Amino acid sequence: MSTSERAGAGMAVEESIRSLLLLMPRVVGRAKKMRVPEELQSFSLAPRHLSLLANLVFEGPMTVNDLAARLEVAPTTVSLMVGDLSRQGVLERRSDAADRRRTIVGIAAAHESSVNAWLGGSARAWRKVLAPLDAEQRQLFVATLRAYEHELAAELD
Repeated sequence: MSTSERAGAGMAVEESIRSLLLLMPRVVGRAKKMRVPEELQSFSLAPRHLSLLANLVFEGPMTVNDLAARLEVAPTTVSLMVGDLSRQGVLERRSDAADRRRTIVGIAAAHESSVNAWLGGSARAWRKVLAPLDAEQRQLFVATLRAYEHELAAELD
């Protein structure tokens, strides 16, 4: 029986685990091969910066509070990251035209094409594999990955 036939008939939990244990290292390995473009290498970007930049690539410029909500961290944490990346010239801040009290954060024009080319491929891959699923299937997939990450964190604590 082929893998696709087994998947169509449903997989037992142990078989699913076996498949995922083989798949996850390959996924992580491919993600690690997404090399930082040469023009961004001097900025010492950490994984936390990647999530922030990926959100800006996908969603466009937004406020620190919006970024914090998407990253599921405190606004002060995002403010520190934005400050660091702004000082380095990776991000730029501007006043919101509709409300001058609000600051909008975006990728600096000088680095926008590099960051988009670098992190946009991941978004395109996700879009391609998630698009055929219905909303409920996408929700289940995301919830399952969140639960897996949560359980890994619990195991490490």
